[in-house]
Amino acid sequence: MTVDITSAASNLVQNSSGIWVARDQRDISYPLEGNEVCFSVEDSSFWFQHRNEVIPQLVQTFSPCSTFFDIGGGNGCISYALQQRGVDTVLVEPGPAGAYNGLSRGLKTVVQSTLQDAGFTSNSLPSAGIFDVLEHIDSDQDFLKSLHHFLEPEGILYITVPAYRFLWSREDDYSGHFRRYTISLLEKDLNSAGFEVLFSSYLFACLVPPIFLFRTLPSLMRIRKVPTAVSKQKEHKGGNRLSAKFIKRCLHWEQSRIKKIKRVPFGSSCIAVARKLPRDA
Repeated sequence: MTVDITSAASNLVQNSSGIWVARDQRDISYPLEGNEVCFSVEDSSFWFQHRNEVIPQLVQTFSPCSTFFDIGGGNGCISYALQQRGVDTVLVEPGPAGAYNGLSRGLKTVVQSTLQDAGFTSNSLPSAGIFDVLEHIDSDQDFLKSLHHFLEPEGILYITVPAYRFLWSREDDYSGHFRRYTISLLEKDLNSAGFEVLFSSYLFACLVPPIFLFRTLPSLMRIRKVPTAVSKQKEHKGGNRLSAKFIKRCLHWEQSRIKKIKRVPFGSSCIAVARKLPRDA
């Protein structure tokens, strides 16, 4: 099925490539080359592959039949994983490079726009995901409230964000992050915005020590260099054969727990699933 995007959004026109583009665009807190750097590692990265297993598992548990709007979805990595599993998916990405990369992946519906600029009507999105997006937004509470406005009654929201302030590094500065989260902070923000949290967990438990040692400490010592496509590719390979095997086992354990809707107790990312509640609830 192909989504009738014009029934949900009023400020979009379709260009010659088939991408729906907003007539007006606002600035976002994200490096201009960010999409291309990610695109160079996504298909081979253990990190992206793990998210591409965990998120569809949760979608198939909580909203398997709903059209899914991947808000700020970058190059469509998760959108494509969902589409491959039979989920009707719309990539909503403001960056031109990300939108075109998503189209090249084979996504059926791509919107080059922010959520606000696209002109989506209230109560129009059955389910939506913001994956490593919220940390890029100055007023995260206002953004969560806008998502509440756009979601259908009892619509489902999926979120991933980076975890733990003590893991802050130059990588966060370069990426345009405003904050890192804990599960309790993320749940509090969701509750304040009018959502009921259905599930929450940490992800990437095995990455907390290496991130602290190889990103945070060098950043504190001011010897951490600006990330490049080459350095990204090296990090996302998972190290040597022994460390890659260890990471693979840890991530398989996380996938098994989350499939059973059990929480991972700590990790370098947070993930949550929440349901829209009526404003007077």
